[in-house]
Amino acid sequence: MSYKKAKDILPSELLELIQEYVDGEYIYIPRSEDNKKSWGSNTSTRRELNIRNSNIYTDYLSGIDINTLSVKYYLSSKSIQRIILKEKKIKNSI
Repeated sequence: MSYKKAKDILPSELLELIQEYVDGEYIYIPRSEDNKKSWGSNTSTRRELNIRNSNIYTDYLSGIDINTLSVKYYLSSKSIQRIILKEKKIKNSI
């Protein structure tokens, strides 16, 4: 996200109205519902996490214990357990 100068993009009447409420402050204007993007849609992060989680589940099924997986993937044991349960549900629903 980059900052834009309000005086460069807003009509002066609207800028004056906004200044009545937040003169000189930073504000965040969220995207409209029509323009919202789902998390990870602009990057490969979601895909990479899905691959990592699938690998964790595969490792678990091959006999690697949760504590070892926790060290290997730099995650807490609780996170590993959560990922395993989620992957198990995904695999069982297919």
